[in-house]
This record gives sequence, C-alpha cells and structure tokens, in this order.
Amino acid sequence: MGLAGVRIVLVEPAGPLNVGAIARVMKNFGLEHLLLVNPQCDPLSEEAMKMAVHAKEILESAIIVNTLPEALQGCIRAIATTGRDCNWDAPLENPRTVLPWLLAEIGQPSALIFGREDRGLSNEELNYAQRFMRIPTSPNYVSLNLATAVSICCYELSQSIPQPEIASMIKADFAPLELMEAYYQQLESLLLEIGYLYPHTANSRMEKFRQIYNRAHLQTQEVALLRGIIRQVEWAIRNS
Repeated sequence: MGLAGVRIVLVEPAGPLNVGAIARVMKNFGLEHLLLVNPQCDPLSEEAMKMAVHAKEILESAIIVNTLPEALQGCIRAIATTGRDCNWDAPLENPRTVLPWLLAEIGQPSALIFGREDRGLSNEELNYAQRFMRIPTSPNYVSLNLATAVSICCYELSQSIPQPEIASMIKADFAPLELMEAYYQQLESLLLEIGYLYPHTANSRMEKFRQIYNRAHLQTQEVALLRGIIRQVEWAIRNS
C-alpha cells in the first residue's frame, strides 16, 4: 500500500487556499487520501481548486466527516501534529524519526493528523493518536503555515518508504483505532462504576491509560481478551 495507505487528516481547516495547496503537495509525493473533519471552508471552492492546479481530483474525492474518530476508522496507526508542549509522558518527536512508523504496517491504513490553522488540535483530539510530532523550527518564529507543515511531512514520508525486503515480512494483526476506542469507553465505564474514577477527573486519568496502551501497540486478539475480562467483571458485579 505504501504512501497510498496514509490518510492526511485535517481537523476543521478554515482556509480554502491551504486545502488546495495541500491537495497539490499530496499529489506531488504520491498521497491520495484526504479527509476533512468538519471543514470551515468549501474544499471545492474556486480558490481551493485554483491552488490544487493538477490535483483537483484529490479535492473532489476528499472525504468529509463530522468527527476525528470517523476519520480514523480502519486505521492501525495515527500520528498527531502539535506545535505546543504536552503535559504528558509521550515525547514530541521530529518528522524524520516518527513518520517511518506510519509505514511500518504494510497494507494497513494509517493517519497523519493536522489541527486548525489558528490553534491546532485540542487535548481531547490528541488523545486519539498514538504518537506525537512537532516540526522543529527557529525559536525566533515557531508557527508554521498549515500547508507548509503538510508539505514537509509529505516529503519526509516519501523518503521513508520501506524497502521491498521489509514489505515482504509477515505483519502482526494490530488492533484498529476504533476497536481501541471502544475498549477505552468500556474501561472508563467500568472504572467509574467501581469508584476508581470520578466524573470530574475521569478524562485526565483516562489519558494515562491511553498512553500506556498506545505504547503497547496491542493486537486485535489482545484487545478482545481485555474486553472479555471487563465483561466478566461487569457480570460478577451484577450477580454478586
């Protein structure tokens, strides 16, 4: 699948010129799948189409969804971009280090998530990714234009395509992100029920659980095992 399996996900993009320029650079480097989460502009506007030049088909085939989880359905791996320091244990990595990880599962879709032009991704949105990336810039001016950031990442991805001998390796059945999200919801419900979590602190505590499981890169059968344990605990509580 190579680069064709990578989704470029834009959360609430507001600038049609940015969206058009992103479509163009995607075509430059062989990426095909553009997903727009609740866009604040018309991706088929005259401005966007003019900036796309010969990549209009990427705009025309772009998928528009309401929420970030919808954009990530079916993905095995996801990297979120951010320009700010995060108050958790997960490191902020640079593109050259982290982007090859998106291509490690040959034949499996993955996602590279970009936030809004003015404020990036929220903490809640960052929670849906497994790893986090920041493009290093001069401390004199750290803010990058959205289309420029996507361009840098597309180039780095194009330099990270696995060699044929790596592509021929047998790949593990890693759990898709929507399955992990269902597990997190199930786990949070149980922990609230038994009093381990409290409603006012549940979000921050669940962030820690997400970080632990993201580092583990669980396989589908392992998530099924964990969900089975939770169902058995819930049954035991109801029948105690």
